[in-house]
Amino acid sequence: MEQETTDINVQPADKSKILKIWKVAGILAVITAIEFVIAFTVDAGTFKTITFIIMTLVKAGYIVGEFMHLGHETKGLIYTILLPCVFVLWLILALLIQGAAIFHALGF
Repeated sequence: MEQETTDINVQPADKSKILKIWKVAGILAVITAIEFVIAFTVDAGTFKTITFIIMTLVKAGYIVGEFMHLGHETKGLIYTILLPCVFVLWLILALLIQGAAIFHALGF
């Protein structure tokens, strides 16, 4: 017993949405290309590490803003989601620093 569907309406693609997706992909591709150039041309050091951290955070923020639609929400919702993440990252960093200090003080 198959059901036959005869009233299927195919909607034409929304060109503005497709252009927006290509724009986002292009921006992410440019940032990734810059990362690759830095990875293969700059010697290892603090500058390279900090640059990668900053570019990774920029890409992550852009992805969250566009693909998770957080960039189109109210500021209150954005802060409700981002501030706990910032505090958890701060806690992890503080515990790592404190743990390293204790580890170093004990002579390991």
